[in-house]
Parts: sequence; structure tokens; C-alpha cells
Amino acid sequence: MTTFEPTVDNLLRTLAPQVVGVLTRRWGDFAAAEDAVQEALLDAAMQWPAEGVPRNPRGWLVQVASRRMTEQVRSEQARRRREELVAGQVPADRWSAPGADTGDEGAHDDTLALLFLCCHPVLSPASAIALTLRSVGGLTTGEIAAAFLVPEATMGQRISRAKQRIKASGVPFRMPDDAEWPARLDAVLHVLYLIFNEGYASSTGPELRRVELSREAIRLTRAVHTLLPDNAEVAGLLALMLLTEARGPARTGPDGELVPLAEQDRSRWDTAAIAEGVALITAALARGPVGPYQVQAAIAAVHDEAPTAAETDWPQILALYGVLARISDNPLITLNRAVATAMVDGPAAGLALLADPPPALAGHHRLYAVRAHLHELAGDREAAVADYRTASLPERHHLSLRAARLAARAGG
Repeated sequence: MTTFEPTVDNLLRTLAPQVVGVLTRRWGDFAAAEDAVQEALLDAAMQWPAEGVPRNPRGWLVQVASRRMTEQVRSEQARRRREELVAGQVPADRWSAPGADTGDEGAHDDTLALLFLCCHPVLSPASAIALTLRSVGGLTTGEIAAAFLVPEATMGQRISRAKQRIKASGVPFRMPDDAEWPARLDAVLHVLYLIFNEGYASSTGPELRRVELSREAIRLTRAVHTLLPDNAEVAGLLALMLLTEARGPARTGPDGELVPLAEQDRSRWDTAAIAEGVALITAALARGPVGPYQVQAAIAAVHDEAPTAAETDWPQILALYGVLARISDNPLITLNRAVATAMVDGPAAGLALLADPPPALAGHHRLYAVRAHLHELAGDREAAVADYRTASLPERHHLSLRAARLAARAGG
């Protein structure tokens, strides 16, 4: 059983959003569908390891969850208005659950439509992230709460409010039409990008990485890429995640401290992920049009393909940041561009770009971290120590070590 359970868990996580999509499309009630599918998943988790996986596991889940939905509707006599609404929306021949081997709805993959629903603009980014991880990613409320260091009850309320807001908005369960498509896909990619970033460089807690979040973002983005293989920005985002995550094993030292990119042991990088990421971004750039995720992936590829830090093609990276600055208004690009400028034209040139930073960077920990690094490159130890000590972020242990080392050198 120990070798079988992970297989069941992985299968259920993959099938869950598809089954939620089937029931949402059939009944028109996302929140109720999600609850019914959770009950079906629990039944499967208890039965399948002992009895074996059904021949049509998705059909089995659709059948069981549909029965739960039917029972719920028929038992809620006090809520006749809702019952009448469901009855009006669902043809009479759909009130009985389909057989487990029925091929019409069980074979239709609604994962992408469900992802668009969870990332709808009516939700805040925080709510969209939580709902996406719950309903599409298959993470439990407890797992999501632990990842973001909030009580499970708080996360449960956030997810519940997100469902209620979607229901109140009257958002239909369907793919966006031609006019909605660009903005809605942008919202989906942005949520996946935020989930990955939270996993790769955690903004809360003592840990530098939350591997479960970054890997889940990669899994979901890969699913979107499978459904939209010709979309260059989807491919660019997947490439960016793979090329960044490939460095993960070398990003922390034995005590959990941050290891900067220039000091990482590149033999520990994931070469298979790098090869896949490079292939993806190479093909995506050839298709065009070029978007911000593709440019960021191209920058990551230049870093990953350099045999050593000294052999990094910084002029190419600087040129790519120039392209990125023209197509994406993001203050963090200013920081990265300053570093690239320093590597090409010297630290004084990089610091000059940060002399009047955008308002969004005022007091931002990354501004102090980048400025401290450039002061260190310029040989201004006193200024570097001051900025390293001002920065307050999960990398504070690494920055404190830097400050102590530089202070010791200045004192000696």
C-alpha cells in the first residue's frame, strides 16, 4: 500500500479540477460542485487503495460527485428558490448521475475553464491564489494556510469568500470570448507567476523557499501549456519557471542560508530542467509576439547557460532588460537593470540608475539589497554595510553575514 498511495494521491490531484469543471458546467454552482467533489475525493482516497483504481477513474468521480449534488439539491427543501433555479438550468435527463464509463462529460477537460474562473478579475490576487491552489491545484486548506503562515480558519474564510464573490458576480462557467481572452489569460498567468514567486522566494516566514508552491505553479502552468501549446507567453512563463527552479538546489547552503547566483555550485543545477526551459523559450521567441514572460525567460536562459558566473553574457542580459523595460512597467526591472548595468559599465553606473528610484521602491528591501551589493562592488564598504543592515527580508541571515564580513574587513 505504501507504494500505491502516492499514485492515488497524484491521480486524484490531477482529476479533481476536471471533475469540478464537469459539475460546475452541468449544475452552474461552482461552490457546491467543489464541495461535492471533495466528498467524492475522500471516498476515492478510502476505497481505491484497498479495492484498486477503477477502469475509468474520472467517470467514477463524476458519478459519485454527481450523486452528492443530486442528494444535496433534493434534500434542501427549505431552499426552494435554489432548487428551482437548478431544476430550470438542468434538463430532466441529467438529474440522474451518469454511468462511470459515460464518455461525454467525463472525457471533457474543463481544467482551463476552471482556472479562468478561479483567476477572474472580480477576485483580489490573494484570493485568486488561494482559490486556484484549492480548486485547481488540489491542495488542502490546511496546506495552503501553512504555506502562507496563516491559521487554517483564516484561509478557509478567504477561500469561502472568494467562492461567494464569484457566485454573486454571476460569472458564467465558460471560456472567455475573443474580446475577453487577452485580459483573462493575463490574469491566469499572473496568478501562476505569483504562486511560483512565493514558492521560490518566500515573502513570509524564515524559509527562503517553499518548494511545494513553486512545483505546484510549474505543474499548473504545464497544464495550461498543454491546453494552449501555441501561445508564446504561456510557453515563456513555463520556461521562466523551469529555468529559475533549476537553480533551486544550489540556492541555499547547508544551514539554509542564501547562496547568491554568482557563488552557486552550478554542478547542482538541474540540467534537464534547463534544457527543457531553453528549448521552450527558443521556440516561443521564434513564434512571437514577444511578451514579458518570454523576455524574463530569455534572461534566465542566458544565466543558466553560462558555465561560470564570470562567463555570463552581461551585455546580452542588459540588452534584454532594455527590451523588458519597454514592454513592462515594473519597478523591480529597474533594480535588475541596475545590476546588469553595473556588470557591463561598472558599479557607479548601476548606482546612478538607483539615485532616483521609482516611488514603489521607496523603503523596499530589494532596493537596499541591490544598492548594498553595488556599493560592495564599488569598494564602498561603509555604505554597503549600512544598506545590508537596513534590508529586512527572508535573506536577512545572508545579508547579516555580508555586513559582518565587510565590517570586519573595514575594522582590520
